[in-house]
Amino acid sequence: MTVKEFCLLPLNIGDVWCLEWLRLRIGLIVGSMILFLAVSINTLAQTETTSIIEQGKAVYEQTCLACHQVDGSGVPQLTPSLVSASFVSGDKSQLIKIILNGMKDVEINGEMYDNPMPPFAFLTDEDIAAVLTYVRNSFTNKASVVKKDEVALVRKGK
Repeated sequence: MTVKEFCLLPLNIGDVWCLEWLRLRIGLIVGSMILFLAVSINTLAQTETTSIIEQGKAVYEQTCLACHQVDGSGVPQLTPSLVSASFVSGDKSQLIKIILNGMKDVEINGEMYDNPMPPFAFLTDEDIAAVLTYVRNSFTNKASVVKKDEVALVRKGK
């Protein structure tokens, strides 16, 4: 018997078991509603994250790809790899500062990189958040979403 069939069974008000039956039906209905809401909220969050990642990929392809490559592997001794990079999945504010201010002559994991990265402060907070979310969730990285409010805070304090 399905939940729907169970919930549609007739009640005989005079029966002793009626209140328990009703309580069980209400419990099933409320439980189903909670499950539906939880699934809906999760689906909305996944859809929003997917949209941000797609936007971030577009920004990456326009501004980052030439140096960091299609696969995020970078160029030895010139541009750092973004693949499984601890600095990518680490402190968000540090990563935001790199985008806003650029960087040059940096040592990462014992290797020097001397191709200067220009500042990309002209990007909107939304674009920076999107591209960092894309990078933090691509190239075998798995890290939290960067929000445009976080970028705005770092930009103000840069």
